Amino acid sequence: MEKKVPDVDMPVDFLAETGITEEILSLYKYPCRLKAAVFAFCVQGQIRASVNLTEYRIRGNSLICLPPGSIIQFHEASKDLRIYMMGFASRLVSSVNLIKSALDYFPVLIENPVLPLKEEIADIQKDYFQLLYKAFVGNRLGDPELIQCILLTVLKGVGNMYREQSKSERMLSRGEDITRQLMRLIMKHYTRERRVSFYADLLNLSPQHLCVTVKQHTGKTVTDLIADVVVMDAKAQLKSSNLTIQEISYSLHFPNVSFFGKYFKRHVGMTPQQYRNS
Repeated sequence: MEKKVPDVDMPVDFLAETGITEEILSLYKYPCRLKAAVFAFCVQGQIRASVNLTEYRIRGNSLICLPPGSIIQFHEASKDLRIYMMGFASRLVSSVNLIKSALDYFPVLIENPVLPLKEEIADIQKDYFQLLYKAFVGNRLGDPELIQCILLTVLKGVGNMYREQSKSERMLSRGEDITRQLMRLIMKHYTRERRVSFYADLLNLSPQHLCVTVKQHTGKTVTDLIADVVVMDAKAQLKSSNLTIQEISYSLHFPNVSFFGKYFKRHVGMTPQQYRNS
């Protein structure tokens, strides 16, 4: 069975916390893929983290929305960091069809998981997270139907905030749009396809046009972007699973272990085994 980056789910249908610290976040220093839906609010301090390969510096009064399938990785945080969070397990999320519930703003949420809030809106969010935390620790949220209602309410509120922000956002340039579409396609197909021509065909562009456009907007080649995702997955499996290197190679559809080893060393500077032992 194909295995990608390690999956993380919630141990219960709903989980709320107001004491997320740098120590807790350090558990996610290697990439992992969320099965749950997670919403967090940065109360103070700042954090540097990656969501779906894009690095963010998240500061106070920012809402972080992580739907199932998001790949997250923690890098560092300030000493005064304080984050509130709520999480909904995959079983609960599937029962309300999250994508359908958030259909009109879901693509925007995927592209912009971090949403800075105005102070008056941030104060409301802070109170809301605290209220849910008190209900959670007081065992007031044991009814799955009640948790579904909370999730739908959260989605409705998040949708309103994203729609409000989108009114003032500029239109993407053609190059930015191509780059974003490319990253979506890479995330979908990277385990099987690493050819630039494959992605160019899906975008109805020539490989040369795609390469020039992406280089202008990211400073990287298309091959570099594909390798970033493949290597991220490989690193996560090497550090966070007991799969053999051969099994990891097969999960990423390399023709053989030798080819995988050479590919990994070219981009990381060491062999898969050396990286696992490091």
